[in-house]
Amino acid sequence: MTRTLPDATAFIRANLRPGPAPMLPEITLYQAHPGSGLSRLAGVPYWAYVWAGGAALARHFLQNPGTVRGLRVLDLGAGSGVVGIAAAQAGAAQVICAETDPFARAAIALNAALNSVQIEVMAADVTALPPLDVDLIAAGDVFYSADLAAHMTAYLGSCHAAGVSILVGDPGRAFLPRHCLQPMAEYPVRDFGEAAGGPPGQARVFAFALPETKFCNAMRLS
Repeated sequence: MTRTLPDATAFIRANLRPGPAPMLPEITLYQAHPGSGLSRLAGVPYWAYVWAGGAALARHFLQNPGTVRGLRVLDLGAGSGVVGIAAAQAGAAQVICAETDPFARAAIALNAALNSVQIEVMAADVTALPPLDVDLIAAGDVFYSADLAAHMTAYLGSCHAAGVSILVGDPGRAFLPRHCLQPMAEYPVRDFGEAAGGPPGQARVFAFALPETKFCNAMRLS
């Protein structure tokens, strides 16, 4: 039997609640709660939560607006759009949020409206395309599995080789390509699943660069 999915925008408005993002009171997002009924959807609803790597990048942009001011920014695997929203609030000239999940794209559009910022939502899998004509790629929490980490490292390597600057946000997940990363900043953020009453964890912002080693040469995407 084919599963019929609800209209994404209507579902989010009806079942998620807008409120300040965890550790990011400057940003309002539609967020999951115990009665959201996300189990009715196919796939994992990453877009309904704020993940530590994205939260660190968002905080970095808000505290260091010169990092993105006047730049064309790609929020890669944007989820809720929190990183792109922070970039827009910090003065980016253009923000593109790339997401293949239609519910995530709906959430990004709704969240952008909540925060009164202009964001372009892109449905294509940008990692299957040549590097986009942007100044900065922001990649929050994109290394959470071995296969994805290898794919993302290859894609970001090709973008770096094309002259695009890249910032990565991550709390230190197992598949992080540390040999390609230089730590830039560290922030207290709460990851998805961490108890709200406990102390927040830490996540770092890294600059992605290709060292002169065999490990991180730009790899051909399959």
